[in-house]
Amino acid sequence: MLKDIIIAFQAYYKAHHFIRQHKLWRWIIITGIIYAIMFFIGMYFFGQTANTFIEWLKEILQNTINKIDSSIINFIITLSGFMLWVMLMLLYFSFFKYIFLIVGSPVFAYLSEKTAAIIEGKDFPFSLSQLIKDIGRGIKIALRNVIWQTVYVLSILVLSMIPLVGWFTPVLALLVECYYYGFSMLDYSMERQKQSVGASIHYISNHKGLAVGNGIVFYAMHFLPIIGWVLAPAYAVIAATLSLYDARIKASS
Repeated sequence: MLKDIIIAFQAYYKAHHFIRQHKLWRWIIITGIIYAIMFFIGMYFFGQTANTFIEWLKEILQNTINKIDSSIINFIITLSGFMLWVMLMLLYFSFFKYIFLIVGSPVFAYLSEKTAAIIEGKDFPFSLSQLIKDIGRGIKIALRNVIWQTVYVLSILVLSMIPLVGWFTPVLALLVECYYYGFSMLDYSMERQKQSVGASIHYISNHKGLAVGNGIVFYAMHFLPIIGWVLAPAYAVIAATLSLYDARIKASS
């Protein structure tokens, strides 16, 4: 798994040079600006909602907190509230990114296909029916992943309310988020290779590092305001395509 994670990390570096070399910036910029605007607006309003919910929860527990004359207990409760806020934000981001995956599926499918065409030195003729099929597959995978991820994240959200135990839940939730996002990016290549959904699930499940690594860098790019938000989505799909080729080359060598 570690080897696949390293391949996924390296693929982002290769994706940057690939984009520059083949002048794919217009697809990255257009998609990225739409994503960045949606991300900023969504995070702002949901952040306010999360704050209101946590303040409401604190008010309910206030009587109990007031009776506890312990700085350590108060610290634990405060930190648990922060961890709950982080978990709520991750839950929102989980739903947000799947909405964007569905909306942006035509562009992501095109970028994955364009990347493969350049690598293999051949052109994939445009087919409207194939594009519609790719979009439908992308939506199907996104819906499947959001259901499974929601089950896991909600379970982790319950754990986040437990003092001490809840401190570690954001890391666990983030890894789940990374896996399922990377899964969606990798599946565009699997679809183009005529792999069924079942075959795609089987392959990616056996190469979890590719999905997790792709998702980790995607999330990390969000720490770079504006520029990272704009570049993250398109870089993720191109890096995913490149990582699959690298993984298969290393497996055969």
